[in-house]
Amino acid sequence: MAKIPVITGFGGINTAGRSSFHHGYRRLILDALNQQQADQTYRSLASLMKLELNGTEQQKQFIRDHTLIRRIEDERFKVDGIRINKRIPVSVSGDDSASFITKARNLPQQIPENWKVSPIEDKMVKVDITGETEFMYPTKRSIAVQAAGQLPTGFDPGSLYPARSHPRGLEMAVYGASDAVRSMGIDWDVVCQHVSPDQVSVYAGSAMGQLDQHGHGGMLGARYNDKRTTSKHCPFGLAEMPADFINAYVLGSMGNTGTYVGACASFLYNLRAAVSDIQNGNARVVVVGSSEAPVESDVMEGYAVMGALATDQALLELDAKQGLNSPDHRRAARPFSSNCGFTIAESSQYIVLMDDALAMDLGATVHGAVTDVFVNADGHKKSISSPGVGNYITMAKAVASARGLLGDESIRQRSFVQAHGTSTPQNRVSESHILNETAKMFGIENWPVAAIKAYVGHSLGASPGDQIMATLGVWSDGIIPGIGTIDHVAEDVYQSNLQIGSSHIDVGARNIDSAILNAKGFGGNNASATVIAPHIVETMLANKHGAEAMTAYKIRNEAALEQAAAYDESALSGDALPIYKFDHNVLGDEDLSFSSRKISVPGYEFDIDLDLTSPYAELL
Repeated sequence: MAKIPVITGFGGINTAGRSSFHHGYRRLILDALNQQQADQTYRSLASLMKLELNGTEQQKQFIRDHTLIRRIEDERFKVDGIRINKRIPVSVSGDDSASFITKARNLPQQIPENWKVSPIEDKMVKVDITGETEFMYPTKRSIAVQAAGQLPTGFDPGSLYPARSHPRGLEMAVYGASDAVRSMGIDWDVVCQHVSPDQVSVYAGSAMGQLDQHGHGGMLGARYNDKRTTSKHCPFGLAEMPADFINAYVLGSMGNTGTYVGACASFLYNLRAAVSDIQNGNARVVVVGSSEAPVESDVMEGYAVMGALATDQALLELDAKQGLNSPDHRRAARPFSSNCGFTIAESSQYIVLMDDALAMDLGATVHGAVTDVFVNADGHKKSISSPGVGNYITMAKAVASARGLLGDESIRQRSFVQAHGTSTPQNRVSESHILNETAKMFGIENWPVAAIKAYVGHSLGASPGDQIMATLGVWSDGIIPGIGTIDHVAEDVYQSNLQIGSSHIDVGARNIDSAILNAKGFGGNNASATVIAPHIVETMLANKHGAEAMTAYKIRNEAALEQAAAYDESALSGDALPIYKFDHNVLGDEDLSFSSRKISVPGYEFDIDLDLTSPYAELL
C-alpha cells in the first residue's frame, strides 16, 4: 500500500512565539481563547522573553506589544540611525595644501600620488594633500521602512547554546529544528534504532542565505567598512547551511540532505522533496523546514527600492482619512485590503515527517499528513517579478488531490486555504483571482481564506512554514485566524466564492478535513500543498493497519504524549535548551564496517543495504 507521509513533530520560532504545541498559533487568535489557553500563551511568551510572569494586565499588554509585527526595536538596529558611508570629494585650491594627522597604521597600503606623508613622534604621521582627493565619512540616516516581524522582544536564540559567531538564521535553525524534534516526545536515538542511517533525510535552508555580519553580509561588507573577513563568513552564508547545521549538531544525520531554493515558496519545495522521499521509500523519516533572518537594514533596503515593502510614508497615506501623526506599524500588513507592500519578517519552522508504519511502530503522535506538493513555473514572462499562470496550475492540482482522496463534498464544505497573502496591491488582485477561480472550478461557494502574514509578516522562504504551523493549530483548536489587521476588503479583490474577513472563523477542530497551502515566489516559483487533518489520517491508518494494530499504537503513543508534555512544561518554565552536539560522536572511516552487501554504522540498529537491484536490469 501507499506510504503516508504523516506529521509527527513540529516546532520553531517566529514573531508569534514558539511553534510547538500550538503556542505561536494561539498568539494569532489570543482574543478568541478561553482563559486557560490565554494564560498558557502568555506563559509561553514570557518564558521566551525572559520575563518573570506576574499575570498583571500591564505585563500582558507588554507581551502583546512586543510580539507580532511592530516597529523595529533598537536591539535589532536603530531605524533612525542606519550607519552608512558618505563619499566626500575634496579639492584643495591652487598651490595650497590640506593636512591631517593620524597613526601610521591607519594609512592605506597604496599612498595616493598627491599625498605627502611625514613621520612625527609616537608612530604618528602628518599627511599633506594637494589637488583632489576623496574621503568616505561614516554617518547615519533614517530607513524608509520601519516595521517588521521580529522574534519576541528579549528572545535570543544564540544565548541558549554555545553559538560561535553563528549568523542569526543558523541560531534560529538550531532552535527550530530542536523544538520540532523534541516535540515528538520520542528521543532521536530511539528513532535511529528503527531506521538505517540512509533512511533519514534533512531538507532545510533559506531563500536569501545568511546575510548578517556573521554570514555573507560580513564577507561582502568587510572591505568597505575596514573590517576583516573571517574564515566563517563565506561558508556560514550558504543557503543550505541550516540543513548542514541540523545534520552536524542536532541529529548527526548521514542521509539525504540539502535544500531547494524557490524564493518565497522554498519551504514547500523542501516539503515536496520530503514527501517524495517517503512515498518512494527513499527515507522513513524527514526533518524539513526553513530558517530566514532577513530583518537586516541592508536586506530591507533592497526590497524597499523594488517597491515591495510597506514604507512609513505609504502607510500614512493609506490612513490619511484617520489623521494619524505616525504610521500604524502594527497594521503594516493588510492582505486583500487597501495596502502598500509586504512586511518582512524572520522565522524558523520545522516539521518531522515519517512514513505511517514507522509512526505506528514508535507510537508517534500524528498531527496530520502531507499527501502532495505541486510546483509549477509561470512560463514566458514580461517581467521577472510579475505574476503568471503557474499558480493556477498548482492550486488546481492541490485541490484536485484533496478531492481525489476525500471527495467533492469534503472539499466544498470542509476545507480552507492558507493564502500567500503578501499585502501588496498586485498580490491582492492576482492571488484572489486564482483562489476565486479555483473555488468556482471545484464548486466551492464560500471558501474560508486565512492570510496569517497580517500577524507574522512575510518570512520569505520560511513563510509556508508559518502557514503549516497555523494550519495544525486549526485542527487543534478549531479556529481559522481572521485577517485581523483589515477593516475592509479592497474593491479589486475577487471574492465571489471566497470568505475573506477580519473575524476569526470558528469551524470546530474536526470539521475541517483538508487545507491548501499556497506560496508564490519571486521569479515565478509557485507551490501549493495538500495537507490532511489528523482525524482523517486516523481513519486512513485504521483502514490500512487494522483495529488491533491501532489499539497497540495508541498504547505506545501514551508514552510519547507524556514525554512531549514534559518537554513543553520544561520550555514553559524556561529550562529547555536546544539540542546542540558540538564535537559529539564524530565518526571516521575506522568506525564503519564495510562489506559488499552492507555498511554498518555505530549507533544504528539497521545497516545500510548495498544489495541493490537496478530497475534497468531487464533491459540488458
